[in-house]
Amino acid sequence: MASKKHRVHLVQKRLNRSFGGDIPIIIFLIVVALAMALPIVYAVGNAFKPLEEFWMFPPHFWPENPTFQNFRDMIFLVGNSTVPFSRYLFNTVFITVVGTTGLIILASMCAFPLAKRKFPGSKLVFSIIVTALMFNGTVTAIPSYMIMSRFHMIDTYWAIIVPAFGLPIGLYLMKQFMEQMIPDSLLEAAVLDGAGDPTIFLRIVMPLVRPAWLTLIIFSVQNLWGIGQNVLIYSEELKTLAYALSQFSTGGLARAGVGGAVNFVMLLVPILVFVLTQSNITQTMATSGMKD
Repeated sequence: MASKKHRVHLVQKRLNRSFGGDIPIIIFLIVVALAMALPIVYAVGNAFKPLEEFWMFPPHFWPENPTFQNFRDMIFLVGNSTVPFSRYLFNTVFITVVGTTGLIILASMCAFPLAKRKFPGSKLVFSIIVTALMFNGTVTAIPSYMIMSRFHMIDTYWAIIVPAFGLPIGLYLMKQFMEQMIPDSLLEAAVLDGAGDPTIFLRIVMPLVRPAWLTLIIFSVQNLWGIGQNVLIYSEELKTLAYALSQFSTGGLARAGVGGAVNFVMLLVPILVFVLTQSNITQTMATSGMKD
């Protein structure tokens, strides 16, 4: 009898699901996916277009006669630069790795007491963090310059790395994720077993918030890898790969192909990082909303 009721319940669930109702949703999702993918497809196509195809009308998303000449021109320009290409690459990798690592560590350490330890002013601190999310980097450019100048960090790697440590979205995501995904009972059990805060943080909290810090890696790499012209760094040997490649592609119409190759190269790392960690984004965003 119970089995029969269970089968009836399953049939009812199937009947409640309308394929006709799913069709508009599927079509809408396909349209949105195409709208998001087309700019990437166009950028990849431009990297392999011969120069004459850039001026075709109507423009083509994919080259009719693919070529690697744009990459050969880019390599030639890089090889004739006064600063070695390896130096630009090192600068970018160093800034990206150190800035991302520092953001994850500091955001996690600050988020833990905000999420799991109640102290006077905790709500005010979190309100300030939420408010900071509304400010664009352009708004804080002058204060950042003044602070970096005060601490004699102008024209050093730290002029870019230190502000990256304080990215508000990092602290916000980590705090919300810890608050909603780590039960207080788990931490209380760890305390009863004699674990202190450092042990709880390293052995319990950090493994459980892995989706959150993998999401932060995506945001941070996207932000730091693409840094180009920056008023905080003016020595040529300290400038980033994005800046160097953008300079190689500025030469009018004759450098349009090189510009396409440059865009393709700069897209590779953020896309690769996203592909490797994208499975964690949905979980992080679903559990990192505002909560009273």
